[in-house]
Amino acid sequence: MPRIAIIGAAHPHVDYVLDELTRADRAAFELVGVQDSDPAVAEHHAARFGVPAFDRAEDLLAEGVDVAVIAGVYGARGADALAALRAGAHVLADKPLCTSLAELDEIEAVAAEVDRTVNLLLEKRGYPETLAALDVVRAGELGDIVGVTSSGPHKLNRAQWPDWFFDPAQYGGILTDLSVHDLDAALLFAPADEGVIRGAVSAPLDGAEGFARYGSATLTTPNTVVSAEVNWLTPQASDVHGDYRLRLVGTRGTAEIFWARGRVEVTTHDRPTRALDLPPGRRPAEEALDAFADGRTPEVGTRDSLAATRLALLAQTSAEQGGTAIAWSRPAD
Repeated sequence: MPRIAIIGAAHPHVDYVLDELTRADRAAFELVGVQDSDPAVAEHHAARFGVPAFDRAEDLLAEGVDVAVIAGVYGARGADALAALRAGAHVLADKPLCTSLAELDEIEAVAAEVDRTVNLLLEKRGYPETLAALDVVRAGELGDIVGVTSSGPHKLNRAQWPDWFFDPAQYGGILTDLSVHDLDAALLFAPADEGVIRGAVSAPLDGAEGFARYGSATLTTPNTVVSAEVNWLTPQASDVHGDYRLRLVGTRGTAEIFWARGRVEVTTHDRPTRALDLPPGRRPAEEALDAFADGRTPEVGTRDSLAATRLALLAQTSAEQGGTAIAWSRPAD
């Protein structure tokens, strides 16, 4: 029976896993305990499952853990992931995995040393719209993908966030936080192992020192140009939290993904614009927990998790250096 621990629960995305554990078909998992730097947060989630709350990650990991779910304050996640790996646990993390390239390098080295996996909860991979578009791309209907353009707006809902979210040292930057999903999606649709990335962010608004609300990452690979725009500026009167979109431009056709609207439109040289039928989607933590239950690596394993995280961190670094171009590559399998 896989033993799961929650190491950090400050972000609401911790419920991706906790809600999954309430399902009857998840009886094979044992939740060992919940830890957070805020005792009230740990107690809140622990009480829901009747498990102990812990103040220190080390104490919870000492109980014997197979999978550590990392969903705490962003600035603490790198250290939490390293502690989990060194305790012999696989890591299942909300994004961002960490907030510095130095932390990421250490996570990569330690994961290889202890032979454990690092797995990000990149929920856009399991959306019905993504799955439908991926079938079209893999069937070759669009030809070679040469351009990927995405938009990731969000409502800030500032009153709902604690102070750490607006602290640059704890938050890590808008590209570190938000561009991970779309950079990962771009590599899903147009695989690449090297490229050049640049980042840019707006000046902070409303006196929020260090908290930029608009950013863009551009990745140029040998075959594809990727542009990922993210922001915290969705108008409060919008009917959606974020009108997430992605456009694929291929040599034989295009696809437009409207994640928030539940629609995918495809146009090719041979067929006029049509809306795709959407398959069932996957819950955010469904595939990962299925994999751990089966004793296999989740779909978003170490290689993809580190690549998406590194690209986002490099984009943030580029932005902080005035948009300098930074080379990116990842090791072969």
